[in-house]
Amino acid sequence: MSWLPDQDPVPGDRRSCDALEMIVVPRARSIGDFDVRRALPYARRRMVGPFVFLDQMGPVRLAPGRGMDVRPHPHIGLATVTYLFGGQVMHRDSAGHVQEITPGAMNLMTAGRGIVHSERTPDSARPDGPSMFGLQSWIALPERHEETTPAFEHFPAGDLPVVESAGVAARVIAGSAFGKTSPVGQLSDWFYVEVTAAAGGSIPLDPDHEERAIYLVDGGIEIAGEAFEGPRLLIFRPGDRITVKALRPTRMMFLGGAALEGPRHIWWNFVSSRKERIEQAKEDWKAGRFPSVPGETEFNPLPDA
Repeated sequence: MSWLPDQDPVPGDRRSCDALEMIVVPRARSIGDFDVRRALPYARRRMVGPFVFLDQMGPVRLAPGRGMDVRPHPHIGLATVTYLFGGQVMHRDSAGHVQEITPGAMNLMTAGRGIVHSERTPDSARPDGPSMFGLQSWIALPERHEETTPAFEHFPAGDLPVVESAGVAARVIAGSAFGKTSPVGQLSDWFYVEVTAAAGGSIPLDPDHEERAIYLVDGGIEIAGEAFEGPRLLIFRPGDRITVKALRPTRMMFLGGAALEGPRHIWWNFVSSRKERIEQAKEDWKAGRFPSVPGETEFNPLPDA
């Protein structure tokens, strides 16, 4: 794919109007000391490619001594991607991985048949009042891999390819884009790219992916003469060539991939192609059959509903 802008849809042209399938305004919800904005799942659009969940955390700065404390909780049938623009998160999981997550790094936890993890602000960041700014995404696994062995992979920012040109920079977090391929392994076809652009910078959105979207984190963009402000999730139909122009300094994520072989059921932190598998996961968590996270003693009960 070329980095340079290609043939844009023309304002007023029917094909241009049809290129943008849906605009999702993220819903804010509290997780204690700060709110997150949830773009997926959405009532009228459950997934984009295998992306089944997308939350924005912050930007926020907490009071001195405070921090994010997400107690140990279980997952099945998915892979989580934690990607930060600012702040730090300490990841611990039941497979024994302990990793401080920092801005620009790719952190992929594959739950498969079942994993438990906690996410907390590191102790070293708490005294001065920690900041938090980033995204967490869930990638639903293909049916044949839903019960795979749990795993965690960390890729420092310097290991991820970056493409820069004319006021635009793109870090290829997963998959391939702009002639570069991320070293991150994949169990299905998906892509995830952080794009930052100065005012006036432009960048194309690959027309070849089956499903694709732009999550506009902050800033403002123009597509075919129409302006959009962040935070927004813009979901596009395949096939149309789209060029995105930044109206001011902007950060966004290009994401999507091939659609999965069928719908997914989501309940709490569980994702599966089978409802009965989620019911089993509920019983396993209540009965203490999930593995524990070394060093963690808190328990996160099942939600009431």
